[in-house]
Order: sequence, then structure tokens, then C-alpha cells
Amino acid sequence: MTSHIPVILIDDDRDLLKATAQTLQLAGFAVRPFASPLDALQTIDRDFSGVVVSDIRMPRLDGLQLLARIRAIDADLPVILVTGHGDIPMAVGAIRDGAYDFLAKPFAADRLVQCVGRAGEKRSLVLDNRRLREAQLTEEEGLPLIGQTPVMQRLRHTLRQIADTDVDVLLTGETGTGKEVVASLLHRWSRRAKGHFVALNCGALPEQIMESELFGHEQGAFTGAQKRRVGRIEHSSGGTLFLDEIESMPPGTQVQMLRVLEMREVTPLGTNEVRPVDIRVVAAAKVDLGDPAERRDFREDLYYRLNVVSLFIPPLRERREDVPLLFRYFTQRAATRFRRTVPDLTSAVTRHLSMHDWPGNVRELSHFAERFVLGLEPAQEEDPPALPVSVAAEGGTLPDRLARLEADIIRQTLKDHGGDVRRSIEALGIPRKTFYDKLQRHGIVRGTFADRDEG
Repeated sequence: MTSHIPVILIDDDRDLLKATAQTLQLAGFAVRPFASPLDALQTIDRDFSGVVVSDIRMPRLDGLQLLARIRAIDADLPVILVTGHGDIPMAVGAIRDGAYDFLAKPFAADRLVQCVGRAGEKRSLVLDNRRLREAQLTEEEGLPLIGQTPVMQRLRHTLRQIADTDVDVLLTGETGTGKEVVASLLHRWSRRAKGHFVALNCGALPEQIMESELFGHEQGAFTGAQKRRVGRIEHSSGGTLFLDEIESMPPGTQVQMLRVLEMREVTPLGTNEVRPVDIRVVAAAKVDLGDPAERRDFREDLYYRLNVVSLFIPPLRERREDVPLLFRYFTQRAATRFRRTVPDLTSAVTRHLSMHDWPGNVRELSHFAERFVLGLEPAQEEDPPALPVSVAAEGGTLPDRLARLEADIIRQTLKDHGGDVRRSIEALGIPRKTFYDKLQRHGIVRGTFADRDEG
């Protein structure tokens, strides 16, 4: 049995196309049939996660020409060519040119299924390695801002666009989403990278020392000021000042900070000397400062002064598709750090990764990965009994509860039928396409439920 792998199937013989598509669908593949290779090419890009199966003899664009076109898009995308007996030498040559394999007509259904399954596994490994290489490059820059979801791709693109400007930026997002990572990224990708990146958590400092930390002081400015101290603002001149949890900044300090932003100058405590500063401010807040109810006593004029560019860092529950990639990255990092091997994934861990809401976001996932590598996660029941609706639907909004319940029902149905697609679809009473869409949406791998004793 195979897991859910996308397959683009191309054959100008519509009867053969239909029959082959049914064979692959019954084996659990998500098939997109095309009678025209030109139409199929419109759907293929570097991010296609599956396999291409194509006949060789076709009008306008034959299989060998199609192979060349696909390799120009992505040389690592597996292409399986279907050939008549007389075309076998041609197919062997195509393998030298980069085709994954070829099948000579007539071929057994199980041979096709096995070949596509192996090609799909290879494609999955290629894409995983490609993403991890990208993650490694990001980490080498000190910035594990990992994610392949559209929202994360847009965020990275926006950061690239604004990084090398001096515009002040306001970041919003829940705790643990990576706001300091984003601020560091803005610094490292800018011409200010040679200057200091100075971070200050406004919620972690008592009000009585906040002013001295930010603006600095001269010797004797107050009791205990035994020597001159350069403040965080002045120290960040030529670089980037990151103010985390800025909603916690005391009202009196907000007034002084507003002047710094407007005049780009600072006056340390105990002196009348005004010192110019060349700073870029990146501020972060856990609340929506644009909402007066959440802003509370935070100055509106300071909010608008900071809010030149505003970026929202999404919580992990809103980009669940990134969880497996992030988890793999964090487990490999933890394995290197602790000198351990990465344990095999259990169905319980896979289920936790896909169903947990991650209120602590990326930080929580990182800690979970470390505990997993160290073997400190408590044993979880591999196949828990189906939960009643009242229990399964606890917590979150109604759509969240219904989504979790739907995923539980699909998993239990697959388990009851040993991963058999046809029987599971009949039991659920939904169309095949809907079934596969839901598997993808909930991150369910059908092969996990296949009977292990099947040949």
C-alpha cells in the first residue's frame, strides 16, 4: 500500500488514460489525468510534490520532449515513461537523459504502483532535503525563520524588500512566534548589519531603571551612578534597536521615546548634552496597538510614529503545514546539540504534531522536539480509543473543534478498514476527491493505517 502521492498522468489515448488513472487511484494515489502534455506542463513547477507518468508516443510533444521540458523546470522531478516494445531502446536512452524509469506495454498493475510509489518516496526526500538546505542556509545567518506556507513566503519576501531601508517597523504576534528572529533578520539583511543589534524587553525591566537603560546616565546622575553608562539607544547607533513588549513601556518613558524617534537624538540622565543617534527601531507587541481597547495607556502618537511598516507574525496553528518541517529541523538541531540520534516517529507523536494547537508557537515546538530527542516525552497510547464528541471537541473555536473531530473520524475510519481507500470512502460517504482533500488538509498519511501484514 502507498501513501497519498500526487501523480500527473499523461496519455493521448483517452481509454488507456482512464484505465491507468483508475489503477493508480485504487492504490491510493491522487491522480490528475491529462490527454495533452502541453496542458500538463502548465501545472508543473519546482514545488510539485509528486510524480509524472507519461506515454512516449504522442502528437505535438512526445514523451522525450516533455522530459526535457520538465528537467528544465526541476531536474529532480521523477518522470516515468510508458513505452511500446519497439521504443525500449529509446526509453533506455531517456533514462540516461534523466528519466526515473520506464514501463514497457503491456505492464502489470502492481509494477506500475510499485514504480510510482518508489518515485514518490524519492521526490518526498528530495523536497525535504531541499527545504532543510534552505533552513540550514537561514540558520547560518542566525535566522531559523522556517516555513513553506504562503504566509511565511510572503513574510520573507517583505523582509527582503524593507530590510535595507531605515524605516521603523512594528511587529505584532503571539509569544513564541519569532518576533526577535524577524527583528534580527531585518538587521542582518540591511547595511546596518555591521552595527550593533541591541534588544531590550520593556516588560522585563522595573520602571525605575528603564530610563537609565534606554538613555544612559552620567557619573553622579543619581545615587549609585558611580560611572558613566552608555544607554541602549546610543549603543545601537549605526545599528538596530529592538524594543520587545513595547506595550509595557511606562508612560513617562513613552514621552521620551517619542522625542527620540522624531528628533533622532538622546539626552542621557545627569547632562544637558544632546547627542545625535543614527538608529532604526524595530518594536514588537503581543497586543494590537491599533485597537484602543488593547492599547490601553500606550500613547496613540507613539503608536503611529512606530507604525510606519507593520508586520504580523502568524501563530503556528494558522500555518500547520509548516509544523512537520519545523519539527524535523528542531529534532536534527537537538540531536547535534545533545549528541543523540533522532528517534523514529510514532503514530502518537505524528498525531500530536498535527492536532496540537501549539499555544507557545515555535518556541513550544522547539522544546517539544528537544524532549523528543532526549526521550523525555511521556509514553502515549499508540491507538487511543475514539473519543466522544463532548471530549473530542473541547477547546478552541467551533471551526477548530469541528476540524479536529473530522480528522479523528477519518483516522478512525482508516484504522477500521486497514487503510483501504475504497472501503473508507464508502463508509464516510464522501466523494474520492473530497476524501483526498481532507487527508491533505489534516495532514493524515493513509499509509500509516495500512495493514502491516499485506504483501
